[in-house]
This record gives sequence, structure tokens and C-alpha cells, in this order.
Amino acid sequence: MEKRNKDYCVILAGGKGRRLWPSSRDSYPKQFIDFFGIGRSQLQITYDRFANILPKENIIITTNKEYADKVRLQLPGLAEENLIAEPISRNTAPSVAWAVATIAKRNPEAVVVVTPSDQFVLNDDAFGKNVQEGLDVVGERKAILAMGVKPSRPEPGYGYIQMGEPSGVQDIYKVMSFTEKPERDFANMFMQSGEFLWNTGLFLANVGYLRQCFYKVYPEVANAIGTMEGGVTLDNALKFCKQSYGSFPNLSIDYAVLEHCPDVYVMKCDFGWADLGTWHSIYECLSRNSNDNVVIDSTVMMENCKDNVIKLPKGKLAVLNGLEGFIVAEKDNVLLICKKGDTSGQIRKYVNEAQLKYGEEFV
Repeated sequence: MEKRNKDYCVILAGGKGRRLWPSSRDSYPKQFIDFFGIGRSQLQITYDRFANILPKENIIITTNKEYADKVRLQLPGLAEENLIAEPISRNTAPSVAWAVATIAKRNPEAVVVVTPSDQFVLNDDAFGKNVQEGLDVVGERKAILAMGVKPSRPEPGYGYIQMGEPSGVQDIYKVMSFTEKPERDFANMFMQSGEFLWNTGLFLANVGYLRQCFYKVYPEVANAIGTMEGGVTLDNALKFCKQSYGSFPNLSIDYAVLEHCPDVYVMKCDFGWADLGTWHSIYECLSRNSNDNVVIDSTVMMENCKDNVIKLPKGKLAVLNGLEGFIVAEKDNVLLICKKGDTSGQIRKYVNEAQLKYGEEFV
């Protein structure tokens, strides 16, 4: 696969991953965990995947300042100027705007793919082909291109993109609508219609057009970053962020830009994908034993157990009997046992309650 100097990647690695609590903790969230016992964290796997597609020196990591040292430890070859550490969390829109300004300063003709750091990709070759095709498309036109995959089940924990008119390029369609985490009945309706794709969270654009979009729909951030005194350098960026970052709105890149720009398209991809952000989605995408149990890098004895997902620390043995449809997860000082279902909202509730009642050490 030919690597081109104008191709860039921004990996978003600043989330706390609370929907995977207690395995994902505020002090060590999911993107830094070797969740499956394979010797690489989700961040490292994502970095490796894109290092096979484009030059390593063109990969930018955005994270929160409290996780910056974890990024440095896990990616020792990452240049310091390729690490963007937000002083406070302001969701993904400000960090992407900062990264895009950084890239535009280096190469005004650059094209960029923005990606979460915690995704499961089944076919890396097909993924690389789709990314390169997408970069070619956005390099030739003023547009934002999202990457979607055909749903395999009515998953309420995912975002959905409704396909509109064909663009004239194979498998690329005008976006009609974005829907974030619908109720299961709507997710089933979306899947049955054939008009909707899962939103992978990946999108591509040329930096010139992306900056135009930021100036149009997010002017306070774009103007502040774009007029940074002395240009976008590490020292100036740090100074600027200390002074201004806290005043930025707390908005996701999906809401701030993708849903408000006029020329947004979606590529229908088929590389095998899952969001590893919830226990339910992990259960759905991983292989199961004969009784539909998913055991993740754990030592377990089970009898009359069915439809469970289990994640335990090394050196722990669980003996389970008569359990059906549960999450069993332990990390450090927290053990979670609850019904599986569509639990992401429920898990967030437990995290908030634990934080209020018992303090930060349990979060």
C-alpha cells in the first residue's frame, strides 16, 4: 500500500470509557487497556492499523492532559508535536479543530481521516482500501465523507446514518440524516428499511474544507485557534489553551460539524466493524462458546450458564452456576454483576452513584 505525504490521521483518545466500567476506569480508560490479552491496547492497535496506511509522522493523537504520559508510554515513537493534550475535556470538536489547524500549518493540501481509538475492525486490508479510496475522494472535492457499515442487528447503542441520493461515485451517498443511539424499535426499523448504516465515527475531509466548516458552524473555536499568535506551535498551543480552552462549548465533532455542514456524504463499507464502547457491543462482536458465553481473557468455571459476558483480572477464578444474561466484570476495588441487555445508560448511572456515595477511588 503506497503511503502519501499528504495523508494524515487524527486518533481521538481522550474519552473516559465509563460505559465499560469497572474494567475501564477514569485513571486508566479503555483505550489504554490490553482488553483481550493480546499484548496491545486499543490505542496501539488503532495506531498500528493507520501506520500501515499512511506515514507514521502524519498520525496525530488527541487526548486529555491527564492521559498524555500514558500515550507517550504506549507510543514511544510518537513525536511530541504529534501529541495534542487538552487541558480540560471539551468533547471532540475543539480537539479536532486544534488537530486540523496543526495539520493545515504543515501541509495546506493535506487530507485527513479522523477516528476513534477503540474500534474493532475484522478485515484490515478492506479497511485500508476503503480509507485510501475515501482520502482520494475528499482530496478532489469540498466534502466531508463519513464511513458507514451495513447493520447486522438492531443495535440501539450505535449511531445511524441515513443514505440519500447516490453521489455518482460507487458506494458513496449523500447523507440524509444522523441518528444517535435510537430506541431498539427504531433501530429495528432502520435495519429493515435498508436505508441506514451504522456510523463508525470515522470521517474524512481535506483540511481546507474542514477548516471552512469549523469557521461556519463553530466560529469561536476556529477563530481562536486560527489566530493563535505566532502560529500553531507546541509552545503557543499550550499557552493558548491555558487561556482559552475552558471557554469553548462542550460539543462533539458529529454535532458541531458533520450534522451542520451542507456537503456530507457516507461511504458504504464492508470491512467488519464494531464499537468496543459497551459490554453489550463487545458481547455481540466476540466469539462465544457453546452456551453463548463470552469470556474475555479470564479464568472461569461455569455450570448451567448461558448468554453472559465475563471479564476478570489475572489471577482470579470465577465459579458460576445458573447465571443467564449477565455481565460479570471485576477490576481493582469494584465487582459488577448486572443483567446484560442494553446497559450503557445503566452503567453510567452506577458510575455516577458510586462516585457520589463512595468517592473517586471507585470510578
